[in-house]
Amino acid sequence: MKLADELELDLVEISAKAEPPVCKIIDYQKYLYQQKKKAKEMKSNAAKIVIKEIRFGPNTDEHDFQFKLKHAQGFLQEGSKVKASVFFRGRSIIHADQGEKLLLRFAVELEEFGRAEQMPKLEGKRMIMMIAPLKKK
Repeated sequence: MKLADELELDLVEISAKAEPPVCKIIDYQKYLYQQKKKAKEMKSNAAKIVIKEIRFGPNTDEHDFQFKLKHAQGFLQEGSKVKASVFFRGRSIIHADQGEKLLLRFAVELEEFGRAEQMPKLEGKRMIMMIAPLKKK
């Protein structure tokens, strides 16, 4: 403690259970600053998840389906997640089974680019399905 006072630094206990206890003389404020800086750097290096949304109607035509399928393939290849949704307007909600078939077909068509993370689920007037990209080897 005398040595820490002479150097005008802090005495920090590293391991209290050791015999004798292990201590280190450091500038504690500087140590905290470096820890924050390291945590911030780790956070900035973390992969950011981008979600792209593709919307369908319950009676989407074949050409429109293929067009949106190509877009979804591109999104999955660039590493983004795809959120496919079928939006039901008015009385079209009675054809929820059509929307589910459409989303399942969409997932099957995209099997080589991504896997279904969440199966079709009806939330209010929308049926939603998440597709995550496959890991690159």
